[in-house]
Amino acid sequence: MEKDTACSDSNGHSNDNVRLRRAERQQVLMQFASCDELIPPGHQARVIWDVVQKLDLSLFHQPIKARQSVCGRDATDPAILISLWLYANTRGVGSARELDRLCKECKPYQWLCGGVSLNYHTISDFRSGHGAALNDLFTQVLASLVDKELVKVHRISQDGTRVRACAGAASFRGNERLDQLLIEAKQHVDDLEKLLENPAESAKLSAKQKSARRRAAREKQDRIGQAVARLPEFKDRQTDRAKREAAAAEAAAAANPDDKKAAKKAKQAQVRASTTDVDARVMKMGNGGFNPAFNIQLATDTESRAIVGVDVIDVGSDMGLTESMREQVQERSGGKVNEHLFDGGFLILNEIDTAVEQGVTLYVHPKTPQDPNKLDQRYVPKSDDTPAQAQWRERMGTQAAKEIYKERAATIETVNADLKTHRGLDGLRVRGLPKVKCVVLLCALAYNLLHFGVQLIS
Repeated sequence: MEKDTACSDSNGHSNDNVRLRRAERQQVLMQFASCDELIPPGHQARVIWDVVQKLDLSLFHQPIKARQSVCGRDATDPAILISLWLYANTRGVGSARELDRLCKECKPYQWLCGGVSLNYHTISDFRSGHGAALNDLFTQVLASLVDKELVKVHRISQDGTRVRACAGAASFRGNERLDQLLIEAKQHVDDLEKLLENPAESAKLSAKQKSARRRAAREKQDRIGQAVARLPEFKDRQTDRAKREAAAAEAAAAANPDDKKAAKKAKQAQVRASTTDVDARVMKMGNGGFNPAFNIQLATDTESRAIVGVDVIDVGSDMGLTESMREQVQERSGGKVNEHLFDGGFLILNEIDTAVEQGVTLYVHPKTPQDPNKLDQRYVPKSDDTPAQAQWRERMGTQAAKEIYKERAATIETVNADLKTHRGLDGLRVRGLPKVKCVVLLCALAYNLLHFGVQLIS
């Protein structure tokens, strides 16, 4: 008897005559649809687009060279690029190349493009090339939120977070090595020019390739030159303790030329600058390690949790940054900051007196003593305290002040975590302080629009 080779399912039924819907990619389809039908009504992309249409984008229009009666290709509407970046940040996308891919494959991004073709160069250059305009845009949104009474600045919370820079630890060099690299970079530019001027060699390269090589060589020379120029500034920033330690390490290495450990310690104590991103500085990160990073300062309204202040600095310490943040928030919102919450890393005792003169109440715990048995004594006024400082210590010892201070961690720290986890601020992909601030402003704008966009257009 011939063996049956037909397959059967679990119920004993043959699969030979099973009915399936199979892919048919050669079938010609006739479809009539507009770009507006790509996403449903009420989609987040539509909300962001409607908000952007209500804002004044004149600062983005000023550098555009395409004008009436002027030859050249039409410029891309800034509203499209702003909306794309804002929507991308709400989805945690921080890469220009990834955004370029999404514009070709994902319907919400295609809807925002509206049939306008883009490439990642245009997308990337726009994000990092409009610092003043983005700063004004952030102010416009915040002013609208305050005007609609959605956000208040009566009580704000401030904190700093370090975000990894687009530079490696090995890119930091001392003075001697930088001088050597600068000589080599200049020689490389000269050698490249001679090579490209040679007809036999340059014939192998296209005009685009020649331009790219020249640009790369000159940009490298410029970055090294900037690093050399910034070294004296970085040295002046050093604390007295760091200067003493560096001098001691250099003296120990000079006294014992054969001691490798002393030489290594002296080298590490030198002031160094990055040849990749001259504005980046090595900072202590949240995980306890040290990496090239930027210090991003944010302030939030404790009631609405909206971001009301943004700043980026290239110093790892937070000390002395509270007064400038209050001034920024008041200038952007037109309101008055009456209460300011921040952690002990910002604390400078003289600022307590200044805050009292400005009518601002500070909520920050005094520094914790090393002796656990003296923990409660930090709320006792000291003999050298001013009246304002003594009043501050006593106030922070009350239960009411401790309850208010709890709002700091519940607001600003969660907002920092949101931007780093969900809004594309997990690591920087641009170089230089001005470009980094553009990225942070876009992330902060996206955060505010994600939470308040519908109210702004209602």
